[in-house]
Amino acid sequence: MRPRVRRSSSTSATAPERRRSRAVLALALVLAPAAAFAQAIHARDDAGRDITLPAPARRVVSLAPHATELLYAAGAGSAIVGVDRYSNYPPEALKLPRVGNGLQPNAERIVALAPELVVLWAYGDGLAHAGLPDSLLERLGVRLYYSNPRKLADIPDAIERLGELTGTRAAAEVHAADLRRRLAALAARYAGQRPVRVFYQVGSQPMYTVNDRGIIGDALRTCGAVNVFGGLSAAAPMVGAESVLRENPQAIIVGQAGPGADAALAAWKNFGPALAAVPDNLWTVDPDAMHRPGPRMIEATERLCERIDATRRQTAGR
Repeated sequence: MRPRVRRSSSTSATAPERRRSRAVLALALVLAPAAAFAQAIHARDDAGRDITLPAPARRVVSLAPHATELLYAAGAGSAIVGVDRYSNYPPEALKLPRVGNGLQPNAERIVALAPELVVLWAYGDGLAHAGLPDSLLERLGVRLYYSNPRKLADIPDAIERLGELTGTRAAAEVHAADLRRRLAALAARYAGQRPVRVFYQVGSQPMYTVNDRGIIGDALRTCGAVNVFGGLSAAAPMVGAESVLRENPQAIIVGQAGPGADAALAAWKNFGPALAAVPDNLWTVDPDAMHRPGPRMIEATERLCERIDATRRQTAGR
């Protein structure tokens, strides 16, 4: 007689139970990729590209000063592992490794920092960055986010999107909500005010200005100002002093700092009565704050609007 074999408890399941277990396992295998995809992070950048990350980016390289400020505003400062050479705000950014000029970054340094996300400036209409092998970075699993806020309202939107990609959405939403409140207050305060004709100067030799389609043009409109060269087709057209005098602006705003700004103001004052803008209506703005589409630009626009409003009151009736 053969000895009776005792079955272990692990093999004591009935056939229906085994079939149910196999069905549950099969269902889990089917749902696992879907669940992983549902947890992926999605955002759209300013070039219209859809960005997908499997998880929030914990290592980020910023290749533009405004992008660095946006990331800090989104609460993602601790995730930044490298920046371009001109990122100098907030002060913590000065301690980070440099990866070269934002338009010509050092690809080897970027790869060595092992980022999961690189934030670039989508300057002009193109996305190419000399010296940056986009396809190589993406093959290494690095996602590229192109940033180019064109209106003041785009700044809080950008903060939220970067907060989404870095897992700091809650902090980003708080900051974005505050900026939107401030923008709404500016729009309400200066809506319907008497227009002030202004010339916005960038650089001196040669001298450039801006048209109305960029973010500086949006700031001027928010303040109730009329950009005397706003209708030009070029984003940053070159102009001469004679052209400015013909437009007869009531205020001249110089987007420069340091000795260059002082020299620009002195040059305009030398025109004397030929210039409609009296000395009180010639002033400079901090280019770092006013020319970088980040949170500080909204604060700079608040100050700009106050100066333009002072010109409005001073020139009432002229």
